[in-house]
Amino acid sequence: MLAVPSSSLPPFLPHPTSSDSAASSPLLLLVPPLIPRRLLRRRRLVLAGLTSSSIYFFLHLGSPSASAARGLFQMPPARLSNRYFLVRAGESVYEGQGVINTNPVAKTSVDSGLSSKGARQTAHTALELQRMGACSGSCWIWPSITQRSYQAAEIIASVNGVDRSRVVPEYSFLDARGLGVLEGRDLGAFAEVYASDSISPNIKPPPTSDGTPNESVFDVYVRVTQLMSILETQYSGETIVIVSPDSDNLSILQAGLLGVDLRRHWDLSFGPGEVRFVDPQSIPTYKMPASAVYKCKNPPSCT
Repeated sequence: MLAVPSSSLPPFLPHPTSSDSAASSPLLLLVPPLIPRRLLRRRRLVLAGLTSSSIYFFLHLGSPSASAARGLFQMPPARLSNRYFLVRAGESVYEGQGVINTNPVAKTSVDSGLSSKGARQTAHTALELQRMGACSGSCWIWPSITQRSYQAAEIIASVNGVDRSRVVPEYSFLDARGLGVLEGRDLGAFAEVYASDSISPNIKPPPTSDGTPNESVFDVYVRVTQLMSILETQYSGETIVIVSPDSDNLSILQAGLLGVDLRRHWDLSFGPGEVRFVDPQSIPTYKMPASAVYKCKNPPSCT
C-alpha cells in the first residue's frame, strides 16, 4: 500500500465551538444561517412571480408575432421589407439588329452590350430614377452580369451618385429568358412565345442543340422568386434597383409580386430602358395582350 507523504495532507482544522467567533473561525462563514419560515415563503412567492413574468415575456414579448416573422419568401408576399425599382436595360446591339439572343454563353460579349440608342435610353432611365428619388438616401443596384445590364447599372450609379461598392452583380437569376430554338431569329418570334405563355406558364419553347436554354414562364418565375428570397433576407428597409437584360424577368417578377395570373405577364411587359416602382398596393394598367396582335392558329405550335 502506497504511503501518502504527510506534506500533501491538508492541515487539521479543529471543529469550532460555540464560544468561537466568526472572525476566529472562517468555517462559520461557509455555514448558511437558519432562515425563518416566513422569509422562505416570501422567497418562494417572489421566485414564482419571476417565473410567471419570464413566461409572459417569452410568449408575448420575446418572440416575434406571426405577421412580423420573416420566413420562407412566397409569391405574392404578405409584405416587402424593401423598396424595389425594376429596370430593363436599354436596347442591346443584338436587339438593334432585330435578332433574338438569349444564350448565356454570349451574355458578356460586346454585342450583348448597349447600342448607342440603348445608352441614351439608359441615361434617360437614370434621370428618371433620380426624379423618382430612388437613390436619394442610398440604394443598392443589382444588375445581371449580362453586358447591357451591367453597363446600365454603371450609368445609373454614376448619375445617382451611388458608390460602386453598392453595385452587386447577379450571375444567374437575372439571365435573359432562354428561348431555345428561337435563338437567332428576328424579334417578331416573341409573339409565338407569348401566345404559348397565355395558354399555360409551363409551356417551353422548342429546345435547341446550341446550349440555349428553353425556359417556360414558370422556370423564370422560380429564378426570380429565388432572387427575391435572397434580397428580402439580406436587406431590410433598403431601396434596391433590379436591372434585367430583358422584359420577361421583370414582367414575371411583377406578376408574381402582385398576384397576377402568370399567363398574363406580357400585359406587364417592359420596354427597353423602362423603369417601374413596385407598388404592392396597386396593379398597373394592363397593356394590350399579345393575342390581339398575333393570332396563333395551332397553339402552342405557332410557326
